[in-house]
This record gives sequence, C-alpha cells and structure tokens, in this order.
Amino acid sequence: MIFERAARREFAQAAAGISVALLAILASILLIRLLKEAVGGRIVPEAVASLLGFALLNLMPLVLSLMLFVSILLSLTRVYRDSEMVVWLSCGLPLTAWVRPVLSFALPFVLVIAVLAGFLSPWANLNTAQYRQVLSARSDASQISPGVFQETKAGKRVFFVEALADGETALGNVFVSSFQDGKLGVVVSDRGYQEFAENGDRFVVLENGRRYEVEPGSPEFRVMEFERYRVRTEDGEAKPTERLPNRMATTELLQENSNKARGELLWRIGIPVSALILALLAIPLSYVNPRAGRSANMLIAVLIYAIYSNLLWVAQAWVAQGKLSFGIGVWAIHALMLVPLLYLFYRRIAVSMPWQRRSGV
Repeated sequence: MIFERAARREFAQAAAGISVALLAILASILLIRLLKEAVGGRIVPEAVASLLGFALLNLMPLVLSLMLFVSILLSLTRVYRDSEMVVWLSCGLPLTAWVRPVLSFALPFVLVIAVLAGFLSPWANLNTAQYRQVLSARSDASQISPGVFQETKAGKRVFFVEALADGETALGNVFVSSFQDGKLGVVVSDRGYQEFAENGDRFVVLENGRRYEVEPGSPEFRVMEFERYRVRTEDGEAKPTERLPNRMATTELLQENSNKARGELLWRIGIPVSALILALLAIPLSYVNPRAGRSANMLIAVLIYAIYSNLLWVAQAWVAQGKLSFGIGVWAIHALMLVPLLYLFYRRIAVSMPWQRRSGV
C-alpha cells in the first residue's frame, strides 16, 4: 500500500539522522570521561577504545528506544504541519490506520532492544568490569603516564616520569617514592628504561641517580648514589569480578531469587515493552495545528518520556529493595502508561479540540 510504504520510508529517514546524532553526542560524552581517566593515570590510553565500545553497547537499548520514539514523533509532526494528514483523513483513512505502519517499523527495533538489554548489555558490563580489574592489576611500570604522579600498591609506591620515548621503554627524569619495612625511600634518576627478561619478567633499570632513605620520626637518613639501579616489577593478580545482577546473563537471573536480581530482570523486560508503548504514543502526540506552533506537543512528549523512564527506574529500585513485588512491578508501570495512550487516541478520534473548533479543522 502506498500509504504504508510512504510512512515507513519517512520513519526510516528520520531514524537514520536521529540515531547518528544521538550516538555522536553519547560517544563524545563517554570519550571525554574516558580520556579524563586516561590523563589522570587511572586507565592506560590503549584501553579507551575498548571501554568506549563496551559503554556504547551497554547504552544502546536506551538509545534505540529514544530514537524510535523521536523518529516516529517528528515524522508524524511533519505530516500534520504540512497538511498531509488532512489529505489522508479526507480520503477516509482513520488515525488508527497509522498503527499498522508504526508497528511494522517499530517491532524489529523492539526485538533488537530486547536482545541488547537481555544479552549484550550484561555481557558488556561484565567485560568492562573484568577489563578494569586486569588494568588495575598491571605492573607499576605499565601504568605510568608521563607528567602524572601515579600511586600503586595502595599508595605505598609513587611513580613520576617526565617523558617516555622509544616505544615507551625509555624513561626520562624518573622519581620513585616507596615505603617499605618502616622506611621511606626516594629514588631520582635522569634516565632509565624498561627491560624484559627471556622468562617474561619485567624490570625497570635506572641510571646515574640517587636513593634517599629515611625512617619517619628520625633525623638520620642515608644517601646512596648509583650508576645502575635495577628493580623487578610484577603484575598483581586480578581480583575476581563481583557478581552483580547487571553483569549476569538473563538465564542466570531467572534462577536467582534475590530482590536485586528480580529488579534487574524487571528492567530488562521493561525496556523493549516501553519502546513499543512509546512508539504508539507518538501517533496521538504528534498532532499539531498547522496554523500554530509545534512546541506544545514536543514538550508534552518529552515530559511523558521522562516520566515513563523515571517510573521504570523507580519500579526497578523498589523491587530491588523489596518494597514492591516483581509480579506487580513487571506490568503496573506499562499498564499505567496505556491510560494516556488510549485517552489521547480517544481525544484525537472522538472529541473535537477547542482550538480545532476555532480553526475549523
């Protein structure tokens, strides 16, 4: 049917532009945060791309849900604004006829959102946590960032390197402060380098420097000069990743009886269901008077989306805290949002708006 093909083409064009814009904004925000962590020495620069990919994959269900809602809303708003809706309605096409093309466009996205929320998003959360654990267990030398004081071993050792060269194996102007056996030691050197033994052991070799050793509370200290100072560095053992509900597969959540697991399961079920309801809500919300502005319906749409999203968060938190049963929380919020959906359809179909009477539409 020409009508349905035209509607789906309009939705697809709007979705393409909106998804690119949303992903660009989200990626920029996440990238800035990760680069800040890299500059602060909390993560290594080569980990930024991987962590950015995991973060985007985790947030994709929300991005697709918002994209679906906004693309349908903007497309139908344009149809009203350009008086195309008047043509369709004059041809005997009811407003409910838009439900079919909207559902045919939205259902594939809802399925993708369900797969992302149920399987890929927890996988991304788990891999992010494991990757950060591996990074935190890396050796002191591998965590060094030039120009940054880097604490390791729970603050018992502090590294500072002014510059790295030759593929990050050569070190320039090195400062090392360590606390061991009740004594504070400070090593300074003009240059150094990283050395790797045949068995895989890693060493930091400092040249032409000094070591100052002092016992806190004592006026005595020792100064030692050296031509070559060799320190063996070891990678720590990565701690087991904490088993949180948002990192568990959906099959594992179904076997868990804890409130937190039920709350996470409610969220994973609620995201695709809310995307479908929001797609249908966009049909009556898209109405605009061609002779008036179009900001009113957009403000109402933003308000409804914010309320719906926050209600889902609240329901998840209440189920996780045991304040709300899972059997009620899994359907109550969506049933509540069906009320404005049915009411708005009724208003658009059966009741003439006051401004419609004045404008003669």
